[in-house]
Amino acid sequence: MNYLSTNPRQIILIDCDGVLLDWVTKFNAWMLSRGYQQRANARDYYRVHERFEDLDCAASKKFTRIFNESAAIGFLDPIPQSQYWLRRLNWKMGFRFHVITSQSLDQDAQRLRRDNLERVFGDIFDRVLCLDTGSDKDEILAEYAGTGCWWIEDKPENALAGLAQGLRPILLTHDHNRDFVHDSVTRANTWQDIYQIIYDSA
Repeated sequence: MNYLSTNPRQIILIDCDGVLLDWVTKFNAWMLSRGYQQRANARDYYRVHERFEDLDCAASKKFTRIFNESAAIGFLDPIPQSQYWLRRLNWKMGFRFHVITSQSLDQDAQRLRRDNLERVFGDIFDRVLCLDTGSDKDEILAEYAGTGCWWIEDKPENALAGLAQGLRPILLTHDHNRDFVHDSVTRANTWQDIYQIIYDSA
């Protein structure tokens, strides 16, 4: 299937965890049930092993994969405001969405992710591409090189990877990325901000 057969300017590329779905809240509860405590300043960090006490990098990767392949991944709540403004981008401005998420290669886990997205947001996604847990997105973003598609992320490195391919990155603010500044990466504090940025550029 040619995912760019329609006008690329009507496609928005979008990350899932931290942008569409609230992965952190459910993962934190899942880790707490296993006896792991968050650090006091956990919200300041993106990497899991930096957010929990007595957890090294290898163990954090293992737990992230287990969680991402568990039934819990199919029942994440939406990021605040995302349902309303995403649907508005769809029905008012005609956008369709391609999700690029570093979740898991497990087919059943991927099905849970797609079901979760469709249940929360409706039939607005033309592509939900699930990469391996923690994978970089550079290679997939290269498929959209030069299209000028919007690319919505919360991880600065991924925003810059999109910028390198000629995309238009928007970084959704979280505590872990609040100090990142780049002249060509647009900052949005809320989903309403994201909508306004895209609307004003039309």
